[in-house]
Order: sequence, then structure tokens, then C-alpha cells
Amino acid sequence: MLSIHGGGRHGLGSKVGTVLCWIASIIVAAVCISIIGYLLWKGGHSINWRFLTSDPAASLMEDAAGGVRTPMAGTAILTLLSIALALPVAIGAAVYLAEYMNERWWITRIVRIGLETLASVPSVVFGMFGLSVFTLGTFKFLSGSGAEGSQAAFGRSFLVASIVMAVHILPFVIKVAEEAIRNVPASLRQGALALGMTKWRTISKVVLPAARSGIATAVVLGMGLAAGDTAIVWLTLGGSMTMGVDKWWQVGNWIATLRGAGSTLTTFAYFNSPAGDGNSAGAAFGAAFLLVCIVLVFNLAAVVLFRRRNLNGR
Repeated sequence: MLSIHGGGRHGLGSKVGTVLCWIASIIVAAVCISIIGYLLWKGGHSINWRFLTSDPAASLMEDAAGGVRTPMAGTAILTLLSIALALPVAIGAAVYLAEYMNERWWITRIVRIGLETLASVPSVVFGMFGLSVFTLGTFKFLSGSGAEGSQAAFGRSFLVASIVMAVHILPFVIKVAEEAIRNVPASLRQGALALGMTKWRTISKVVLPAARSGIATAVVLGMGLAAGDTAIVWLTLGGSMTMGVDKWWQVGNWIATLRGAGSTLTTFAYFNSPAGDGNSAGAAFGAAFLLVCIVLVFNLAAVVLFRRRNLNGR
């Protein structure tokens, strides 16, 4: 009788736990849908072809506030450049942590603590640190000179923002890539080593190709994190709504564009929001909706890649 009653209690507890999990999941989904729906309701009327293909304009009138062509281009430049800078370091660190490091080593514990600390540091701290470092005269080649007659660098450019953003997203990309490498079946490693392949050749020719879906998941998650950040952009890219270079799309101006200030969807939303410096709430909500859609696409891509990796692992 005790076992029967105990089983009944356990069964009831399991059902209650399942119901609570469903309720929590529904609440999370409802909050996400509510935010997206609210942004669409407030800014959907602003999203049209002119809004997507015109540049921002300084105006207190919403109809003359311009569009998000350069902010979208700036978001793309910053996102791609930051992940390009972070990915080689992230993969190297992930391979070292997963394949070479012993968890009992003291250096391993230090590295783990360092990664956890970096992951928990607010992005505004990274922005302040980057601004203080990259305004040194040594780094003029990244952003040009500051005030006339000053030995300091300007400290705000796509190159500077991308370097700081790469450091910000680095621990997240490392963690996901490391898990992907660890999930590669040991039988693949053993088979390659049994055939006479070296440790490094096994990693480069067998392990990394087998973990490519997981590494791709790390890439898209890092890109989503970079695209949605505000503090680093505001401090290290400059408070601007347009590119710092005219005709920035021309090949001859690419280097100058990367060394100059610019804008992203986050800065456009701030400058047009009544909470910031503007009075164009519709344009700000429209830009925010586009940004959320971009991040959502990145996360959906990560989910698809993660499921594909699981299917391949089976």
C-alpha cells in the first residue's frame, strides 16, 4: 500500500510539474509574441519601401525622418566584422578546451573563471574600456585623429566597435563551439588515430567537420548578440545616424568607411525615439521591429542548425 500511495504522489507531482512547465513556456512565448506584436503595431505603418531604401534625415517631423538604409548597412558591417574577428579565436580556444586541456589542471580552472567573468560583464563596461583604450594615439590607424592638435585617436569607428564587440561575444561563441566539439563521438577520433592520423590532423580533418553544424550555431548566436547590442555601439561607433563617409558603398571608400563612425538600427531607434533625441516614435518602433526580426532570424537559424546537428549525431 505504501508503494502504491507513494507512486500516486509521485505521479501527481509529475503531472503538476509538467503543467507548471507548460505554463512557464506559454508565459515566455506570450511575452515574446507580445513584444513583437507591440512593435509591429506601433511601428508597422512606418515600414515601407521608402523607409527601407532611404537614409536617415535630421528632422523633428516623423514623415521627414528618413529611412534605415545606412543603419541596416551599419548593422550588417558591424555584425559580420565582429564575428569574423571573434571566430578564429573562439574556435582555437574551443579546440584547446575540448581536446587538449585537462579539467584537473589549475590553468583550466583559471580559463573557465575568465570565460564566465567575461560572459557576465555588462556590454557598457566593454564599451567604456574600448573607448578608453582606442583613444590612445597608438591606435590612430583604426579611427583617425581626435581633435585638431591632439595626440589622441578619435576612438570611434567600425573597426574599433567590431574589435570591442568581438571580445564581448567571444565567451558565448567559445562555449557553444566547445560543446559542439565535445559532442563529436569518440569513435570518430579513435578511428582516425587508429589509421595513423596525428592528433591535430584528426581534429582538423575529422572533429571540426563533424562539429560544423554546432560551430555554425555558435556563429549565428554570436551574430544575433552583436546585432542587438546598444552600449558598445553608442560608445565606440559614435553617436551618428549616417555613415561618416559619403558614397560609403564605393570600393575606394571602404577603408575610410571602416575607419569612420556610423550608425546601426539601435542608434537609429534611439535618435528617433522620444526617449532619446527625437520625436519620431513610429520610425523608432519600425527600426526596433526590424532589429527584432533580424535577431529572431538568427535564433531560428541556430535552432535549425542545432536540430540538424542532433539528427546527424543520431
